[in-house]
Amino acid sequence: MTSPARRRSYGVKGAPYAFLIPATTLFSLFFVLPIGYAVWLSFRKVHVSGLGLGAGARTEVWAGLENYKDALTDNEFYDGALRVLGYGCIVVPVMLGLALLFALMLDSERVRLTPFTRLAIFLPYAIPGVVAALLWGFLYLPAVSPFYYLLDKLHLPQPDLLSGGPLYLALSNIAIWGGTGFNMIVIYTSLRSIPAEVYEAAKLDGASPLQIALRIKIPMVAPSLVLTFFFSIIATLQVFNEPMTLKPLTNSVSTTWSPLMKVYVDAFAKGDIYSAAAEATLIAVATLVLSFGFLRAANRRNKQEAAQ
Repeated sequence: MTSPARRRSYGVKGAPYAFLIPATTLFSLFFVLPIGYAVWLSFRKVHVSGLGLGAGARTEVWAGLENYKDALTDNEFYDGALRVLGYGCIVVPVMLGLALLFALMLDSERVRLTPFTRLAIFLPYAIPGVVAALLWGFLYLPAVSPFYYLLDKLHLPQPDLLSGGPLYLALSNIAIWGGTGFNMIVIYTSLRSIPAEVYEAAKLDGASPLQIALRIKIPMVAPSLVLTFFFSIIATLQVFNEPMTLKPLTNSVSTTWSPLMKVYVDAFAKGDIYSAAAEATLIAVATLVLSFGFLRAANRRNKQEAAQ
């Protein structure tokens, strides 16, 4: 028979697991199971018998890797991936560069009204993505944009930002405007955690503010830069709100401009949830490979620097 002391010991040891049950249950129901179901659907397809009429004419059968093969050889899916790659080459470096610059400026002793400035930079991140895309979309339209009105009054050229190459800049601007504040807060928080003694020692050695920023602050916030780069890669590969919201405003944004838009069209416009599940799985795998590949490379570099 188990003694009361041993039962109390078991109760104390099992308490953390009991507290984890609600979170684990919700995580499994709303994250693990949907992902597993999507992966299962990606290996299925609909087999149509005869004219496809009547009961039993359409049956779900095993498709193997057929859906993945079709997705990888689909020109629309491939072109969407290339467009997102070009989009990411603009968004990620510019957004992280501005976030680092703003964080360094706010951390400077010469900057005044820091709380207000920090809030002003972060505020666009609090605006929902669809609202931000609509806001910028109307600012891009010549008929309603105040910027085009001013350009017309000043007799200056009026660029068409919703077609051709400028479209990438227009979409990138929305993402940069909305995401810079979040990344800036992450980097700024890391800067504030650096001990003041480090700066004092550098000043005693005659280091200028620029030298302190380049040789002390940036190297010491490198983990935060890696983290923000990681988040930016994930957000770039999953871009959907910006092109989807601007699509009604211009003919230059196709219904399959990004891979996620292709998934949306296949699932809800064409009704082919099996192909859409395969495409979504491929996007998830690409996100994991790129993200963890980058993290592994960054960790390897940190270990090499620590060994030196």
